[in-house]
This record gives sequence, structure tokens and C-alpha cells, in this order.
Amino acid sequence: MDVYEAVRTRQSIRRFTDQPVPHDMLVRVLTAAADAPSGSNLQPWHIYVLSGETLRQLKRRIAQRVSAGDRDDPEFAIYPAEIRSPYLERMAVLGEHRYGALGINPGDAAARASVRAENWNCFGAGTALFCYLDRDMPAPQWADAGIYLQTVMLLLRAEGLHSCTQIAWTEYHRSVAEQIPAPPRQVLFCGMSIGFADPATTHPRIPRAPLSETVTFLG
Repeated sequence: MDVYEAVRTRQSIRRFTDQPVPHDMLVRVLTAAADAPSGSNLQPWHIYVLSGETLRQLKRRIAQRVSAGDRDDPEFAIYPAEIRSPYLERMAVLGEHRYGALGINPGDAAARASVRAENWNCFGAGTALFCYLDRDMPAPQWADAGIYLQTVMLLLRAEGLHSCTQIAWTEYHRSVAEQIPAPPRQVLFCGMSIGFADPATTHPRIPRAPLSETVTFLG
């Protein structure tokens, strides 16, 4: 698979099969991803990969908290305090495609919450990656982590795997910390479900903004 095909076919998959991900694939992907760009070679990411009973325990723990309506206070802002145009409209497009594909009406809050809760079941995937950074790392190092994660996702496609990055895990960062021995100086950035896409499920692609909205050519 060439890089254009990997980019074209990468999408956030929200239903996986229960087929295990071979360990050697993960080692190969994460070894290669270490070559992702990193300012001054800091490589600020700290990666933890969970599978098997370790991940199942985490899923059960968070499922109980979701049922109880309990969640953690955020450790950082995920979105701007006020989302303005054109970002608001782009978020709306996501909702229309994600929930519309499931036949869920915009006003059905309970159904939307039930779908969203699948985040913490990894959408059925049996492998999850968690990315932490040191709390004192400034914005450029968070950007480095994003570049690294995109590299991981493209390499997963080269292996025939799919993924879904999920900042939703930060809503239960205390439960994740009970399962992952990350030191207190590290903060959870996001999780990523990894596995084989369920071929029996429709995986709608989310339209992107046209090039003219996001790119300006000068000179």
C-alpha cells in the first residue's frame, strides 16, 4: 500500500471485529513510527498498549462509571470555549454522518449517548494504545505527539489494520491511570482503538473542507 492509499483509506473506524491484532505487527508499526518528526529529537510521547484481560478490566471499570453518570474533571481544554464558524459547521457535518448512518435523530440524546459510550469499549477492538505526555511539555511537543500518532495510524493501514483516535478517554483519566502505571508527571493525551474493521458495518467517511477553505497559495 502506497502512502496516498494509506491516507485515503485511513478513517476513524467505530466497529471492529474481535480478531486479535498480532503482537509482531504492533512491534513493527511502533518501531517504524519512532522515526516520526520530533522537534530537537525530544520524542515526547509515552505509549502504553493494552490488550487481553488488562484492557477488558479497564473497559469494565469505565462501563460501571458510565452507567453511574460519573466522569473525571478535565485536565485540559479539548475544544475552544466558544466554537465559531466554520468549525461549528464542520462539527455538525460529523454529527450528521456519524449518527445519521445509524438512523439516530439529532434530538435523541439518549441514543447518541449510547453510541458515544462505545468509545470506552474500544468499539469492540481488543487492542488500545494510550498516549501520554509530560505535563510540562508546551504546545509544540503536543503537536509532535499528533504527528507521531498519525504516523502510527498510516503504518497500521499498511498492515491491513484500522484505528480510531479517541480523546474521549481523557474523561476517565483516573480509571485509565488505575490500569496504566504512568507516573504522576504524565498526562493522558488520548487513546486509540486498534484492530480489524468489521466488514459487516458501514463506516461512513466524514467529508473534509474543500482545499480553498484551508489552504492559501502565495507566490
